[in-house]
Amino acid sequence: MNQKQKGIQTYGLWLLDIACICLTYQIATWVRFSNRNDWGSKYLHYATLVIFILISTLYSFFRDWNENYTQRGYRKEFLAVAKYIVIMFVTSLTIAFFLQWSYILSRRVIIDFAWMSVLLTYIVHVLYKKFLLRLYNNGTYASQVVIIAEKNQMRDIIQKLQNQMWSMDYNIVGAAYADVKAIDSNAEPEMICGVPVFAGYKNLTEKMVTLSFDEVFICAPDLPRDYIKPMVEGFKEMGVSTHYSLDIPEFGGSGNTGKFCNYNVITYSGPDYSYKKMFVKRAIDILGALVGLILTVIITVFVAPAIWLEDHGPVFFSQVRIGKNGRRFKIYKFRSMYMDAEERLKDLQVNNEMKGLMFKMENDPRVTKVGKFIRKTSLDEFPQFWNILKGDMSLVGTRPPTEKEFEQYNEYYRRRISMTPGLTGMWQVSGRSDIDDFDEVVKLDLEAIDNWSLALDFKILLMTVVAVFASKGAK
Repeated sequence: MNQKQKGIQTYGLWLLDIACICLTYQIATWVRFSNRNDWGSKYLHYATLVIFILISTLYSFFRDWNENYTQRGYRKEFLAVAKYIVIMFVTSLTIAFFLQWSYILSRRVIIDFAWMSVLLTYIVHVLYKKFLLRLYNNGTYASQVVIIAEKNQMRDIIQKLQNQMWSMDYNIVGAAYADVKAIDSNAEPEMICGVPVFAGYKNLTEKMVTLSFDEVFICAPDLPRDYIKPMVEGFKEMGVSTHYSLDIPEFGGSGNTGKFCNYNVITYSGPDYSYKKMFVKRAIDILGALVGLILTVIITVFVAPAIWLEDHGPVFFSQVRIGKNGRRFKIYKFRSMYMDAEERLKDLQVNNEMKGLMFKMENDPRVTKVGKFIRKTSLDEFPQFWNILKGDMSLVGTRPPTEKEFEQYNEYYRRRISMTPGLTGMWQVSGRSDIDDFDEVVKLDLEAIDNWSLALDFKILLMTVVAVFASKGAK
């Protein structure tokens, strides 16, 4: 389970559990007291509800009782919910007793609250699980997995994993044979259980750079260690997590042992950020996107007529870009170039001022007069707040490459898309117009990825605001 999915599950269940507590407590209170006025103290009555909420929160996050939530059957789910309610009740009522609040609590309220909490929480958990499983089976949200195994084991491994993955957030997008005899083969892939399986190659990771995937599962006990080690190092260079089904002493103690489905694995991780911090990052993205879209609507009123009047072309420009770990998405901007800009790019490559895979030209003849203004003021970027709201992008991240750029990536370059791309980032606030080497761009991006924190995001956002108002770095 990746951090995004962990956040959806953990915080979603927490909010639902709190809602169930509040609703059942209110219903139990209404059933007991209705229009009668024998409450004792309403303040202490509802202060006790706050204790229930606090204990529920502590149990959810410190005990992490929903860790295997999607894999629990109906019976196990009921037992888990019942245990949670019992612990919450006993702990909360004990605190209320020592605070000398218990005298105002009605036994009828407590009894009704108890059985209603178990029933409602169980029903909500079952329904939310069905929702998550549908979400996980959507390729957009599921963690994309590649399998590497020996030929005589491939079908069995794929079938086993598919049988287990229906209740998990994984989706197998491809596989490769790892047999030594097939190392040099470049044959067309064969389909096994709906999964395209390629023959093994030398330099396997180089061949997989442009494939969209988040994690790798290697199960090849008979493959020589000197062939496996470059694979693990190559995937680590890309920034994707690698699960290996056997312990490899030669790699030292950097791996974390654990489970991948029902396999015991040692995992060599790519970026491993706290899902709690990533949840906060996503919440800030959504809030920022909503504010940004309101501003986009206002800006469109003025920018759209100017763009259309210059050459009667479309107001918005869209292009397929590469998102996190190779996912494709359409990016949106206000159009700042003439409509034949893509066709003219080939003729302008000789004037490229950038070393490497990106194109940059200070006086690009493809840019319209209006385009020069909205680029200098960064107004052309505002429609990307829609991409941020959808989750394709973040407020802060790396610049999403084009498909043509991505096709030329190696493992080192690919690591820059191991994090969700952003509207702004380290490269943009470091004076992008003064940087003329793509390797320097990658260096700045990887520096931000390796040292990521919410504080760094906030710093980059502040620097972006300053740069935009100073019209610095945009040409």
